[in-house]
Amino acid sequence: MQALSFSFRQGVPRDADLVFDVRFLANPHYDDALRPLDGRDAPVAAFIETDPACDAFAEKVEDLLRLVLPLHRREGKSYLTIAFGCTGGRHRSVYMTERIAAALADEGDGVEIRHRDLAVDGTGEAKRP
Repeated sequence: MQALSFSFRQGVPRDADLVFDVRFLANPHYDDALRPLDGRDAPVAAFIETDPACDAFAEKVEDLLRLVLPLHRREGKSYLTIAFGCTGGRHRSVYMTERIAAALADEGDGVEIRHRDLAVDGTGEAKRP
């Protein structure tokens, strides 16, 4: 399974099997101290987690994936890409991708994490201040 974050500005990933829009979550972009960070940074995670919808959404997605992952395997599908998108692909989508991947790490063959729009040069390396 691959968990992928992306920016809706850059388009929905063509290889995504399931796409979740997390633009409803509190946006760290508008906090000057958080803007240069990304969703893997603790202050950004803490900010997003203050949104009352955050935990409920994550739990529902985890439940859904725990239901459908074995069904995909049963149908012979060896790979599934789950994508989380937000406006810039830097904060909310990255946070949720990391969170869901961690929660599902022991489900089957593990989880590959990819942050498509954090990439500076296509290598997947995050842009850091």
